Amino acid sequence: MAGELQIDFTALKDAGARKGRGAGGSAGASTWVVLAGADLAMGAETRRILGGAVDLIKRAATTAKFKGQSGQSLDLLAPTGLPCERLIVMGTARKAEEAGPVDALNLGGAIQGKIDGQPRVTILFEMPDVAADADKAAADLMLGLRLRAYKFDIYKTKKKDDAKTAPKSQISIALADPAGAKREAKHREALAGGVTLARTLVNEPPNVLFPASFAQRAKDLQKLGVEVQVLDEKALAKLGFRMLLGVGQGSDHDSKVVIMRWNGAKSAKTKPIAFVGKGVCFDSGGISIKPAASMEDMKGDMAGAACVVGLMHALAARKAKVNVIGAIGLVENMPDGKAQRPGDIVTSLSGQTVELINTDAEGRLVLGDVLWYVQDKYKPQFMVNLATLTGAILVALGTEHAGLFSNNDELSARLTEAGAVTGEKVWRMPLGAAYDKLLDSKFADMKHTGGRYAGSITAAQFLQRFVNGVPWAHLDIAGTGMASPSSDINQSWGSGWGVRLLDRLISDHYEG
Repeated sequence: MAGELQIDFTALKDAGARKGRGAGGSAGASTWVVLAGADLAMGAETRRILGGAVDLIKRAATTAKFKGQSGQSLDLLAPTGLPCERLIVMGTARKAEEAGPVDALNLGGAIQGKIDGQPRVTILFEMPDVAADADKAAADLMLGLRLRAYKFDIYKTKKKDDAKTAPKSQISIALADPAGAKREAKHREALAGGVTLARTLVNEPPNVLFPASFAQRAKDLQKLGVEVQVLDEKALAKLGFRMLLGVGQGSDHDSKVVIMRWNGAKSAKTKPIAFVGKGVCFDSGGISIKPAASMEDMKGDMAGAACVVGLMHALAARKAKVNVIGAIGLVENMPDGKAQRPGDIVTSLSGQTVELINTDAEGRLVLGDVLWYVQDKYKPQFMVNLATLTGAILVALGTEHAGLFSNNDELSARLTEAGAVTGEKVWRMPLGAAYDKLLDSKFADMKHTGGRYAGSITAAQFLQRFVNGVPWAHLDIAGTGMASPSSDINQSWGSGWGVRLLDRLISDHYEG
């Protein structure tokens, strides 16, 4: 499912001594990768290792008009004077308007795109742009390699014969301080596991991943030390999760709520932080049924829950020093004689009554009950929920940013900062009393939709009624959680979006 890579870190000074040997010292190196900046600028050690092949690269670069710009690559087969079958030169020079160091994460992904399927690869990782933090950059490069290597192909029965017997790719990243890179890589390996888990959950078909089987996969986190509790329909009915249960009552699959706890802080008394995910395993729209076109994509309407599970995996795998609650509401929204109807009025876990307008606006009903339960039971420092909630956020922001709605400026600023660093970008959207009025109902405490205009905002206003004043942020990931554009680090339909963002939020501000 995930690409099979074996990656190690070695000393750059020793790379040239392994003439005729591949990654990890194995005989017959197949591919070398070197980095070049503007005008073919290379590190001194890289030049020493390449020797006379530098002139070969210069001649080839002139012919190919390769200038070392980021995104450019130069591919030489059977290069004279080098013990490799293939030499790839990757450009790293940034454009004048691009501030900051070379993005090693995306560089790793771009390299993996060039070397995919190669059995043995040595990467000479040396470039002036990242010299100060070369160990962190090398670890980011490794993460980029792993994320790009991910494939979801377990249901493809007709694979090429060579793919069935292909060995794991062995990649050696050679740099000045391999020990430092190895330390940094531990965190990145945990992240890779969390992101790929989230991607797989989103990619799974709905006949395989439904509330019960999703809950079972979340329970697998117990192997990493995560405490997992699954609330079934009987327990949910007793507690009063009527909004959530109403969404799933038209399906043959019983609804579930899964509570995951990671206790990594020094004191068990430290207030937890909480992440809540929408887990609609398939969304037909219910009685307000969706058009047939692209309805198959609604298997990904649980991307928010997938992110929460992936995040919990990453935190547990790296032994994060923080107390975290992860909560996901798992339902299937189907039309049936038992399904809820537009015009129904339900009483939420909070006691507030809700008039249903459109049964295709189901995610906010699921989240409302789970948010209330988490804030009431666990008294978290703050809550962040993630949901593929509205098509309107795609109209507003496309697939470049997730929509951020929050009642707390500090939390919003920290999420925005983490998004800028990780590339999982968010854009803050407004909340306000004028939008809240759009949810007024003639028959209940509120309607659950506010009409055509400001659809993403009124959805967030609805959720805010269930956070009870706790610092909170809502991330609408309809444009980023599934079917997002391919990138250097992701060629999969499921992106695993949000795992790196939230891990960065935690590591920067809440561990200790």
